[in-house]
This record gives sequence, structure tokens and C-alpha cells, in this order.
Amino acid sequence: MILTVLKSLFYIAFVGFAGLLGVDVAKHKEDLRATSSKDKAKLAGIGFVTNFADTLGIGSFGPIVALFNALKVNISDRLIPGTLNVSCTLPVLFEAILFTSAVDMDPLTLALMIAAAVIGSYLGAGAISKMDERKIQRVMGIALFLAATIMLITHPYFGLFEMQNDAIGFTGWKLIVAVIGNFILGALMSAGVGLYAPCMAMVSLLGMNIKLAFPIMMGSCALLMPAGSVKFIKEGAYDRTAGVLINILGLLGVVAAYWGVKNANIDILKFVIIAVIYYTAYTMIKKSKAPRTTETVTTTETTTTTRTATDDKVEDTKEVYESK
Repeated sequence: MILTVLKSLFYIAFVGFAGLLGVDVAKHKEDLRATSSKDKAKLAGIGFVTNFADTLGIGSFGPIVALFNALKVNISDRLIPGTLNVSCTLPVLFEAILFTSAVDMDPLTLALMIAAAVIGSYLGAGAISKMDERKIQRVMGIALFLAATIMLITHPYFGLFEMQNDAIGFTGWKLIVAVIGNFILGALMSAGVGLYAPCMAMVSLLGMNIKLAFPIMMGSCALLMPAGSVKFIKEGAYDRTAGVLINILGLLGVVAAYWGVKNANIDILKFVIIAVIYYTAYTMIKKSKAPRTTETVTTTETTTTTRTATDDKVEDTKEVYESK
């Protein structure tokens, strides 16, 4: 019953969002025509590669921004936040549908952890967003580094320590820790801390089969992203060509990666996930050390305010809007 309700929500969100995006793009066909064939090819490739990586738990927002810069894709910085959210919504929903249908997991654990992340993102966002993002990222980066190291030294390949990772759900204190942990991770999204890697580390350390982290993290983000993306579409604050191509090719990337995860040897998959967590720890610590500059900004009311930003405005945009 619980899984049926969850999957129904994912299907409804997928169809509804696809329809809304299609209608908006159909009304503005000139935007697609104005994009060069070269940029279209780049966006298609970016969609496949980044959503392939997203399905493995790496996340897609950071890699998309990096590839925009590396490939010199012609997209206004002002449109990047909306473009990231809109272009990844359908792939994330598809990930949630695939993994929720494929794995044998305790429905109550899945539902409670997804609900905790969603509630945390809304209730905790106000408080977290007022905290120092750099300190949060530094602490999370160190915590992820330690978690990945524990996962590495307890890996069966080395035979140093025994750790059971075969649970399909949690009960008792482990369930309480998992729910509270996902609530905190949901709230931390507003500080630019992605949910994927910390969630994988947490469920692994609590003894769950690592493959079961995928429906939890995909489901959490699948219920968070559509609401924000709909707002960006209504305001026209996204690049329509990127929105279409990254979504479509992203779906193909999801299928390819899903097949790999589903059929992967669990011990090999653990090594991949450990590498992902180390990478995420590195990027968080790196962002926490990025230099700040103080710049003056004139608002629409012609009053002058001061804001703090990194030297790279695109990096700042990614931190604020990254929801994974």
C-alpha cells in the first residue's frame, strides 16, 4: 500500500511536469530555433553523462555547471538555477520510479525516510539558510571523509572488520537515527549540501544493503524538485533548449546507469560508492575554502545593499540552488 502510494505520486508528478514543460516549450519554439546545432549537441551529451552520474549517486547539478563552463555552452548565468532544476526533474522522477519498483525494501522505512527529508527541506530551510554555509560544508566534508574511510576499511575485500550490510529496513533506534538523519540532510540542501552521498554513507553505516540507499535518496529528491521547477517554468527563468535536451537525454542516461547498478556485484558497487563519497567530501571542503569577496549590489528599489559571494558567481549559484 505504502509503495503503491509513493509510486503513484512519482507517476503523477512525472506526467504532470512533462506536460507543463511541453506546453511552455511549444509556446516558445523560437528559443529552440535560436540555439545553435553545436550547443544542442553539447546539451544532449551533458544530459546523458550527468544523469548517468546522478543515478550512481554523484549528483548532477555540480557536473552540469562544470560542463557548461568547460564546453562554453551559451547560457546566461541568470538562468542557471532554473535550468538546473527544470532540466533534471524528469530524470530524478524516473530514477525514483525505477529504483522504488526494483528493490525489495521495507516500505515503512522507505516512506518515513523520504517524508523526513521532504519535511526537513521545508521546516529546516529557514534556519539552515541563516547559518554559515562554509562551516556547514566543511563539517559535512570532514564527516563524509570519515564515513567513507570507515566504509573502506570495513569492506569485505580487505577482511579487516566485519560489518553486516544486508538489512532491508530499520527498526528501533536505527530507524529513529535514519529518520532524524534524513530530516537533517533534507534541511541541509538549502546550504548547498547534496543529499545523495551523505544518505548512502548513513544507511551503509547503519547496516543496510547499499543498493537500498538508491530509492531513498532518489525518492527524497523526486518529491522536492518538481515544486521549485514548476515555479521556474512559470516565470520563464530557465533555458528552454537545455530543459528539453537534458531531460530527454538524461532519461537515457538514467536507464543505462540503472541497468549497471541493478546488475552490479555488491562489493564492486561499494567501492564505486566509496569513491563517490570521497569525491563529494573533497568538493565540499574545497567549496568551504573558496575565497569570499564583498561586492555592492543595487536593488530594484535603488537602495544599495552588500552581499557576500565567491569569486565565481556560477559556483555561488550552484551552492544556493543545488537540491541534491
